[in-house]
Amino acid sequence: RSDRSLIQTIGRGARNLRGRAILYADQVTGSMERAINETERRREKQLAFNETHGITPRGIEKSVQDILEGARRMPTKPRSARERRVAEEKASYAAEVVNLTPTALARRIEQLEQQMMEHAKNLEFEEAARVRDQLSEIKQAAFVG
Repeated sequence: RSDRSLIQTIGRGARNLRGRAILYADQVTGSMERAINETERRREKQLAFNETHGITPRGIEKSVQDILEGARRMPTKPRSARERRVAEEKASYAAEVVNLTPTALARRIEQLEQQMMEHAKNLEFEEAARVRDQLSEIKQAAFVG
C-alpha cells in the first residue's frame, strides 16, 4: 500500500478514542515508515493544540436507541445561520458560471481541478472535498442549467 492510503487508514482509527492501527509486515517498507512519521507528526501537533486550548479528548456517550432515533427523525428546526451561509455559497457558484465565456469556464474548471489535486497531494482532504463540491456545482450549473 502507498503511504497515502496507510495514512488514511491510520487516521480512521485515530477518530476513535482508543483507536489503534496495527501494521503487519515482514519488514517496515518505505511507505509504512513515511505513514508512521506523518502520523506521529500529526499526533504531536494535535496534542500541542489540545494542551494549548485545555482540551481533554473524550468519547461521546449515546445509546444505540438514541442513534437509531436520530437516523429516523427528519429535521424540523429552522435552518441555522451556518446552513443558510452554505446554501448561499452554493448559489454563488452557479452565479459565477453565468458571467463566464466558454473559454473562461473551461479555464476555471481546469484551475479548480488542479487546486483539488494539489489539496489531495498535500493530504488536505477536507479542502480537496470542498473544491470538488464547488467544481461539481459549477459543472452542473454550466452543463445542465
